[in-house]
Amino acid sequence: MAGPWGNDGGGNDGGNGNGGGPRNPWGNPPGGSSGGGRKGAGSLEELFKKGTGGGFKGGMPSRPGGRPWWPVLLIGFIILWVLLSSIHRISPQERGVVTFLGSYSRTMQPGLHFSLPSPVEQVTKLDVEDIRTIDIPEGETEKLILTGDQNIVDLAYSVRWNIKAPELFLFQIAEPEETIREVAEAAMRASVANFTLDDTIGSERTEIEQQVERNMQQLLDGYGAGVVIRGIAIKKADPPAKVNDAFKEVSAAQQTAQTYLNEARAYAQQLTAQAQGESAAFDKVYEEYRLAPTVTRQRMYYETMERVLSKVDKTVVEARGVTPYLALPELKKRSQQQPITTVEGK
Repeated sequence: MAGPWGNDGGGNDGGNGNGGGPRNPWGNPPGGSSGGGRKGAGSLEELFKKGTGGGFKGGMPSRPGGRPWWPVLLIGFIILWVLLSSIHRISPQERGVVTFLGSYSRTMQPGLHFSLPSPVEQVTKLDVEDIRTIDIPEGETEKLILTGDQNIVDLAYSVRWNIKAPELFLFQIAEPEETIREVAEAAMRASVANFTLDDTIGSERTEIEQQVERNMQQLLDGYGAGVVIRGIAIKKADPPAKVNDAFKEVSAAQQTAQTYLNEARAYAQQLTAQAQGESAAFDKVYEEYRLAPTVTRQRMYYETMERVLSKVDKTVVEARGVTPYLALPELKKRSQQQPITTVEGK
């Protein structure tokens, strides 16, 4: 029976020793002879030998002269590794912290720098100009803080900071960001404890932010954290949600009381100013009276009579032999109110 590779068509095994079985596809071509019962010279070994001039060494072709290639490749890899791990470009906003066998060595400034290859020296780049932000609390949860007047306020604020000393930031504190968060919470509680609830949610928020920033910077400098606090921003300052409605009613009542108090103060100031004006006028008249008592009395009499009589109807009666005063305006007014009736004679 013929195999998948067929036979030589002559009933023999073609010199491959299979006794009529399928021929070896890698066998020698017909008509050739390689000695030892194998014909031809087309095996894979001979192809590699022709292409490389030698045999296999270490699983890969050999160089001319029979030497292997792996030493050359190893040397090339080492040179490439040294170049990649020894040349460092530091951007203007970055600093490079260099460690020698795990210990801090130096800090690279912006520019092109060289170091020993890794792992002898390793370089960690840090962005020192990036302003980082930490939000407290995270999400929509409440952050209840006790005020100086024993009330509770719900505060939400953010902390802005950046790196000042990269070597301290990396090696002085194990978890810098978590430390900054805890320091911010402690400083905020200490500052809010000095203010009342009305001040915390009202006009003193800026003062609280400044106090928290100063306290945080002092604590972090004491820890050697190597960071700078750039600002504190209070985003929400409200009473707790459970008592918010009652607090609004109290706040509205306080505002109404303050309005009434302001109106009363304004009226009192008005009366005071009027009394002061009258007192100044009296002092001025008294000074004139001291200089000329008779003239001042007559002038005061005439002014008083003019002020009183100008508001009433008057009838002036003169002495005998003088035509009496005719109240013409009064007669005219009466004639306009009562029409004149004319009676015709018969």
